[in-house]
Amino acid sequence: MKTRIYYDDTDAGGVVYHANYLKLCERSRSDLFFEKGKSPAIDGGHFVVRHLEADYFKPAKLGDLVEVTHELIAMKNASLILKQFIFKGEEKLFSMTSTLAYVKEGKPCKIDEETKAFFASVFKESE
Repeated sequence: MKTRIYYDDTDAGGVVYHANYLKLCERSRSDLFFEKGKSPAIDGGHFVVRHLEADYFKPAKLGDLVEVTHELIAMKNASLILKQFIFKGEEKLFSMTSTLAYVKEGKPCKIDEETKAFFASVFKESE
């Protein structure tokens, strides 16, 4: 997903506020579904972040055009591990590894085969 950095993404100095990198990644994950005509809310459930690790390399600034990319690390029964990157051109600005748990009514639930196949197809195309 390519996106422009707008004023509301930045702090007073025109640099992207640290928490907004997480928002850019979240939007990009949702766009994976929307671009295929699907919703990230699946069969009464949805994915929530269970764990994440973030690395900030260089700042994005007001007006920058950035791209969020994805790499599927692992698919488990009720969760997946996803690595996301934010680039400005060829320059890596940010990376995040997150464990996303699939939940229904607040409890972990098995990811259905159709959703697993969807993720496999999305990430196969991203390579």
